[in-house]
Amino acid sequence: MALIVQKYGGTSVGSIEKVRAVAERVIKYHQEGNQVVVVLSAMAGQTDFLIQLARKMTDDPDPRELDVLMSTGEQVSVALFAMAAKAKGYDARSFLGFQVAIHTSNLHGKARIHNIETDRLTKELEQGRIVAVAGFQGLDDQGHITTLGRGGSDTTAVALAAALRADVCEIFTDVEGVYTADPNICPKARKLDFISYEEMLEIASQGAKVLEIRSVEFAMKYNVPIHVRSTFTDERGTMVIAETKDMEKVLVSGLAHNKNEARVTIKKVPDRPGIASQIFEPVFQSGIVVDMIVQNTSEDGFTDLTFTVPKSDFYKTMKLVGKVAEKIGAERVLGDEDIAKVSIIGVGMRSHAGVAQKMFAALAKENINIIMISTSEIKVSCIIEEKYTELAVRVLHEAFGLGDEK
Repeated sequence: MALIVQKYGGTSVGSIEKVRAVAERVIKYHQEGNQVVVVLSAMAGQTDFLIQLARKMTDDPDPRELDVLMSTGEQVSVALFAMAAKAKGYDARSFLGFQVAIHTSNLHGKARIHNIETDRLTKELEQGRIVAVAGFQGLDDQGHITTLGRGGSDTTAVALAAALRADVCEIFTDVEGVYTADPNICPKARKLDFISYEEMLEIASQGAKVLEIRSVEFAMKYNVPIHVRSTFTDERGTMVIAETKDMEKVLVSGLAHNKNEARVTIKKVPDRPGIASQIFEPVFQSGIVVDMIVQNTSEDGFTDLTFTVPKSDFYKTMKLVGKVAEKIGAERVLGDEDIAKVSIIGVGMRSHAGVAQKMFAALAKENINIIMISTSEIKVSCIIEEKYTELAVRVLHEAFGLGDEK
């Protein structure tokens, strides 16, 4: 008997029929003697619908009340799932984030999980019940409902698996696993049998939509095996696990792209201690995630500073930085939304030279200009013009032989 946490995304529970199908799949695991905790997202399209309702009410919804509204989508899903399981003759019970309880920070819309109480869930499982938990939500230290941001149900599932010491966390989605590249762009993309936490963390952070980045962080910290697989087939997917020696033999495991990138440049910034802190403090305080940062060499006491943020935060960032630029005496602030990021990822990069050069050469051959470069031990990322994204993905996939059978 195993303790299994399963998460089903919005497309997996997008209709009554699909909810029934998910219930039938979960029941099979239960029949095999496993204890099962199911984490569900809102039905496909429901979250966007709720956002639209809020925008119709006001252009600037109160963050607390928006979280109260947004959390109702998952409440519908878990209730329907429990009804479906009971209709099949199996005892199931649904719980919302605050009932579990999943304790989070108080940053509405982007809350982070601090800890999870497991006593209630453990008692339910010991009584032979199937437990359904609403993903994406929790409560802060004042008892207010919070939400974890887009993709937060992945984080809920992995955090629950860690807290319950589950044997595995299965993430069911509309793809069959983790691929060497986006199959919609690169027809030769190949499904991976295994990928390390570090590689998955980089792939998630570089824009791949398979797993939410914080869920991978939880899995890596608490050594939770994640099985990414399709809701619609019984095929084995991709296991996300700790790094093995065999993984180091592969130079590049996969590549990712992200069109949700925007670039901000502050021209002629006074080059003195404390300026960078002044620039980024209001950005960080607003919960905006900064990715690449490049600062030019100082000239005549001034420098240019360029960084990237999610495109959805572009206008907010420009407004915040504009105020700081005026305060510190910078010349002007420039912005660009027509960019994208392409990244190659692989733990094998640690022990192999020339990987970045091979990437640069492949892009240069297609006359794709590199605007910014960022590297880590197992990743090289390039900012390019957005219009070349698909071409860059296919070119790099071919250059590193990612479509070849291993």
